[in-house]
Amino acid sequence: MTSLDNITRFHIAESIHNEFGLPKKDCIDFVSDIIDIVIEGLKNSDKVKIHNFGTFIVRYKKSRIGRNPKTKKEVMISERKVISFKASKNVLKYLNSFDGK
Repeated sequence: MTSLDNITRFHIAESIHNEFGLPKKDCIDFVSDIIDIVIEGLKNSDKVKIHNFGTFIVRYKKSRIGRNPKTKKEVMISERKVISFKASKNVLKYLNSFDGK
C-alpha cells in the first residue's frame, strides 16, 4: 500500500482487490461488512477485540460544563458515549520499529 494521508474503506478494498484479484464490488462489500460487524459489536457489548490488532472500547462520559473559547460562555455538555482504541502489543511494536516515521 502506498503512503496516504487518510486510508478509507475504498483504499482497503482496493488493496484486497489488488492482492487477491477479487471483484472490486465484493471487496468493498467485504470491508463494509467488517465495519458493520465492529459497530454492531460495540453497540451490543461495549468492547470489540481483534487479535493482534487492538481493542475498541465504548466509554461513557458524564455531562459537564464546558466553555466556548471564543465567547467564554459556559455551556452544558451532555453525557455521551465515546469510542477509544487500544492497539495490541504487536501493532505498537511494529509502529515503533521504524526510524522516526
